[in-house]
Formats: sequence, structure tokens, C-alpha cells
Amino acid sequence: MEGGKPVIVTNEEGQRTTPSVVAYTKSRDRLVGQIAKRQAVVNPENTFFSMKRFIGSKMSEVDEETKQVSYTVVRDENGNVKLDCPAIGKQF
Repeated sequence: MEGGKPVIVTNEEGQRTTPSVVAYTKSRDRLVGQIAKRQAVVNPENTFFSMKRFIGSKMSEVDEETKQVSYTVVRDENGNVKLDCPAIGKQF
């Protein structure tokens, strides 16, 4: 709030919105927002977008959606969804 009116806070690039994209580089750096979105073409397997559809889901519920993303979606031992990130050797 500024002067009693709501104000949208801009991000580091001066934009009013930040894309919901996260990426990890081969040097293990984490990129967020527009910068992550821009490098998605050269680093698709480590760039995560449209992830909200997987949160709290079982793999059997989102099997078709996993085919629409460039990153690897795997099933854990309980049938839950995990996102595989080869750049950092971790699953989320």
C-alpha cells in the first residue's frame, strides 16, 4: 500500500508478473521467472513449468499430463508424483 492505495510490486526485471518457471543449470544455479523461461529451449529437462497440476496428485491421475511437459515426471514408492532434475541429481 502506498498512500492508502494498493501497488503492485515489480520484480527485479521491472515486470509486474513473474512466470511460474524454475530451472537449474548444469552449474547447479537456480533460475526463476522470466530468465528461467528464456533458457527453457536449451535446457528443457531441467526447466519446470505448469507444476501446480502435479501437486498432491497420484501418478495414475496425471499420467496423460506428464506427456505434455519437457521434464521427467516419475512415480515414487507410494505412487505420488516426483519431478526429476538431472542437473542437481534430485527429485522433488
